[in-house]
Amino acid sequence: MSHTFSSVSLGRPVAILTAVCLAALALPLSFSAGALATPAIGRELAGGPVEMNWITNAFMLTFGSLLMAAGALADRFGRKRLFAIGVSGFALVSLLLGFAPSILVVDLLSATQGVAAAAALAGGTAALAQEFDGRARTRAFSLLGTTFGLGLAFGPVLAGFMIERFGWRAIFATGAVVGVLSLLFGVPQMRESRDPDAQRIDWAGIATFTGALSCFTFGVIQSSESGWSNPLVVGFLLGAALLAAAFWIIETRVARPMLDLSLFRYPRFVGVQVLPIATCYCYIVLLVVLPLRFVGIDGYSEIDAGLLMLALSAPMLVVPLVAATLTRCMSAGVISGIGLLIATAGLYWLTMVLGGGASNAAIAPLLTIGVGAGMPWGLMDGLSVSVVPKERAGMATGIFSTTRVAGECIALATVSAILAALTQARVQSTLRPHALSGEVGEAAARLAAGDLNRASALLPDVPRAALLHIYADAFGLLLGGLTVVTLLCAIAVFVILGRTRADEDSSADREGLARVMTSDREHA
Repeated sequence: MSHTFSSVSLGRPVAILTAVCLAALALPLSFSAGALATPAIGRELAGGPVEMNWITNAFMLTFGSLLMAAGALADRFGRKRLFAIGVSGFALVSLLLGFAPSILVVDLLSATQGVAAAAALAGGTAALAQEFDGRARTRAFSLLGTTFGLGLAFGPVLAGFMIERFGWRAIFATGAVVGVLSLLFGVPQMRESRDPDAQRIDWAGIATFTGALSCFTFGVIQSSESGWSNPLVVGFLLGAALLAAAFWIIETRVARPMLDLSLFRYPRFVGVQVLPIATCYCYIVLLVVLPLRFVGIDGYSEIDAGLLMLALSAPMLVVPLVAATLTRCMSAGVISGIGLLIATAGLYWLTMVLGGGASNAAIAPLLTIGVGAGMPWGLMDGLSVSVVPKERAGMATGIFSTTRVAGECIALATVSAILAALTQARVQSTLRPHALSGEVGEAAARLAAGDLNRASALLPDVPRAALLHIYADAFGLLLGGLTVVTLLCAIAVFVILGRTRADEDSSADREGLARVMTSDREHA
């Protein structure tokens, strides 16, 4: 009898972990595969640079802006319920994307898919935090991070194979299949759980946060076509600043805020948020900009580009688990900082290699970047949960996941806009003043988006070799900027997170945050 009970007790958490990991596999698989498919989608549906940017940014915008709200909804209405709704919606929208008749529909469905992904991730991670404790929780979240890496690793290769064999529409079926498996395998095993102290939803905070992130993303993406001085762009950016200020004021005054600002009084909680920001700029943005370059500029086929991208993403299969093992003898902060230094070196190396065009020589620096980014990748999910009380897991995962995905959204938008601005400046410098026209901006935006053929058609007087040199120069400057950002993040991680052993860190964080939250309740 006891043996049967033990088997059931062991089997249910494993089934739940498997279900959440399957859902987590579908999210990056869809993202990285969609990034590689962007040139093919643009060719078939005749999309411009702005519309093509929205293929990935629409997903990241809704995903990132709604994660905190989804965490609050999971705590109040049930983690299992929200997870099931999110995974079902994700699978359905994935199917619909395969039948999209225009690039506008692709963008809108991508945004809808991001909403479903937010519900799935918030509900799933909060359910995991309730199911596991101590080291088992750390291992579970490390496995979750590895699953994300699996999706990122094989997304480009799978996309390249399917695009060449069946066309870009077939790649979205993978998300639907994985989603259905998650629903069938794990959801029946889940227990429903809620936060007993959950109160009404902070709708004002949700609206202002989503509005701020949306305005910022719209403004930055539009700047690649209209310029930073365009009134529409300025209006969006100003609106983002005003909404962000309103969000901050609201969160300091409501009784149960969507974003618990008291957590940010503790330095180590802030330090944990640096990790996803760092991996955005040294890893995630490369998953988008490199396929555009390899396919649209360097002339690689989709499958060859996917195989080359495997050098960047394959380390995510192994390195996060190795990093988790190393925490037995080293601080998680030190391991993460070392990883970011390795990624910094890889970015600098890649800048040198790509100066003369893409080739197999890029494999070694891409592997270096992947190894470096993979070291904090396997640790930061567990760290984000370990620094808050168990009953606030929905809030903790919501804040951390929002930092990660909103950071990715901001990073993708800004990097694309910066590359377009650098490209346009160099295009204009090669033309005589009287030759400047409205087509220069569009040509530069096309070139930055990896559409060399269209850019060349818009600027027939500029030799194709000159356009390639312009792009390589701008891309090199962009990689230089990413190198500096990653180095600064590595220094911050060493300073804030690198002082003590991992086990001691977790205990100190929980005690410190308990004191902060007790003080806040007494003050209230």
